Amino acid sequence: CRCCANGRRHSSILYSILRSEERTASPPGPRRGLASRGCPCGSRRRVALRSPQVACKAASAVLVKTLRFVQNVPCFQELPLEEQLLLVRSCWAPLLVLGLAQDRVHFETVESAEPSMLQRILTTRRQGEQSQPRSPAPSRQHHGHGGGGGSHLPSAAEIQAIKGFLAKCWSLDISTKEYAYLKGTVLFNPDLPGLQCTQYIEGLQKEAQQALNEHVRLIHRDDEARFAKLNVVLSLLRSINANVIAELFFRPIIGSVNMDDMLLEMLCAKL
Repeated sequence: CRCCANGRRHSSILYSILRSEERTASPPGPRRGLASRGCPCGSRRRVALRSPQVACKAASAVLVKTLRFVQNVPCFQELPLEEQLLLVRSCWAPLLVLGLAQDRVHFETVESAEPSMLQRILTTRRQGEQSQPRSPAPSRQHHGHGGGGGSHLPSAAEIQAIKGFLAKCWSLDISTKEYAYLKGTVLFNPDLPGLQCTQYIEGLQKEAQQALNEHVRLIHRDDEARFAKLNVVLSLLRSINANVIAELFFRPIIGSVNMDDMLLEMLCAKL
């Protein structure tokens, strides 16, 4: 980030490491938030839910409601199962965040305890030295939506983006119908690779946008810019990272279970 780049002009890497160790070893005092250690702006610090049992339960309930909404869309049910699954896999996270906004779900995060820079350097070097004389062992890395671990925790900047999106939705006081039309626009995405019913899905997306526009004109006659504001909400959804949502709200519950497998099971179930 920019602040780290500015700091690099005035101190060497070794100086930064030693200063980090000095701050870690210093007596406990008043915390100054995320900016107190490591990156001055705190945006790269890893965070976790303050009350995971509460937040994960709320997010799971929203996911069930979201998939129930999807299943109840008649046009969606007319699509082949492969097309349905492809659409859900690509948009479940944006739909979930819209659901969190609609249900006004609040959550708090705390900074995750991570090893210091010097500890990571020494640990990596030690692991490299130990692995050299040994014969290659099967890889145990996690891929895709695989298991948890501190390295998979979202950053403060990623969480702030989600919270900023929720705040934007709440400031607009979006109605139930508007949320439904927004979800329809997100769900029926004709630009996904691998779709066979592209024209049909594109038509459904246009219908959702047209219905939203007509609703806004009817209900919010005095706010000519509201339709544009809602489209800004849609543009902000493109920055939502599905892996971040999975690690934050579902990894503490499902562990190493693949999110795609869970979505398929839920989609085929009668919710």
